[in-house]
Amino acid sequence: MSADRATVEDLLRALAPQVLGALLRRHGQFELSEDAVQEALLAAATRWPVEGVPDNPRGWLTTVAGRRLVDQFRSEQARRRREDEVAAQDPDPTSPGPGEDTPANRDDTLTLLFLCCHPALSPASQIALTLRAVGGLTTAEIARAYFVPEPTMAVRISRAKQRIRATGSEFILPVGQDRAERLRSVLHILYVIFNEGYTASSGDRLRRDDLAAEAIRLTRLLHRLLPDDGAVTGLLALMLLTDARRAARTGPHGELIPLDEQDRSRWDRGRIAEGVALVTDALTRSSLGPYQLQAAIAALHDEAPSIGETDWRQINTLYKILERLSPNPMAGLNRAVAVAMIDGPRAGLALLDELAADDRIADHHRLHAVRAHLLETAGDQAAAREHYHRAARGTTSLTERRYLETRAARLAPSSPPADPYHAIRSGSRRP
Repeated sequence: MSADRATVEDLLRALAPQVLGALLRRHGQFELSEDAVQEALLAAATRWPVEGVPDNPRGWLTTVAGRRLVDQFRSEQARRRREDEVAAQDPDPTSPGPGEDTPANRDDTLTLLFLCCHPALSPASQIALTLRAVGGLTTAEIARAYFVPEPTMAVRISRAKQRIRATGSEFILPVGQDRAERLRSVLHILYVIFNEGYTASSGDRLRRDDLAAEAIRLTRLLHRLLPDDGAVTGLLALMLLTDARRAARTGPHGELIPLDEQDRSRWDRGRIAEGVALVTDALTRSSLGPYQLQAAIAALHDEAPSIGETDWRQINTLYKILERLSPNPMAGLNRAVAVAMIDGPRAGLALLDELAADDRIADHHRLHAVRAHLLETAGDQAAAREHYHRAARGTTSLTERRYLETRAARLAPSSPPADPYHAIRSGSRRP
């Protein structure tokens, strides 16, 4: 029975990291294993839409990839010893080895995620390798997403694999403190990928929907593998609650629409309900962490019928806890907006003056954007116009720049003050 091509592509993307993980666990050799998996995926993409999806698609892919890998071993004279070892094994790579789980019950994707976020790699290399090996994106797709020439990205990914091989890392899950530290890296990388997709740092589009969707897919997978981890649950909730607003964030020409002007009927209520349930579970069953706190803040925004009915005092309290737990000037930037909504723009501006002493954000375009909004609300239009222009000059996102320049151009002595909540989406990347 034939299968829809789009359905096959979705299935192959989901199975690819599992098959790669199975080959790495059994044979090692990151680059050769990945090449073999790519050949198997290509064969499946060609045959399955016509012949139908086999009863055991993962086993089919693992068998074909395993045979390709054996062929590669045999073609390299320098690997004769390894060829003998492979030949001595069960010729069916889907059969379990001594003491192993059966492939049907064993998913190596988590191990693969941990491997891609090896501490020996730079964050940029971790992101690229994760998207390539676990996300199933091509080198060209990753290069386009990060505005890097394809040859440059290919070299980055190749060097990352070589670096992992040079460390002598085994394809096993880390344990103890090593696992906890590596999991933090995994979550951070997934969060970075999501943020870049939700609010692109450069280019002429506000969003990179492909990156955001891939980050959510991978975090769902991680949550399925680690359902009791509060940080993982919190991160998934945060992504869903934030992404729920995606459709309302841009206008017909891709222009930025701030939160207070968005049509909330376009928000994805299904994602909001799922995100609220997840963050409630995380806050009930685990200790507080940055992702759980940010998800709780996002839930307060998403469940509020309007800006005026948002629980700003609770949001302010949560940001205070977040600042203590994970000091970050971006949290302070968002809290300044919450304080402005509670006590007026001058109170928010006083907090911004304190933040300006932090070198990490002193001249950041988002600080200027928030200051501009609060100054506009306070009635100081000349100063607001100046900071809108400074923020516009500082951003590499063309969509944000156009929005900020438009805000500056609209300021005139007769213009009414704006709602400071414009700053939430144009002035800070944190949801």
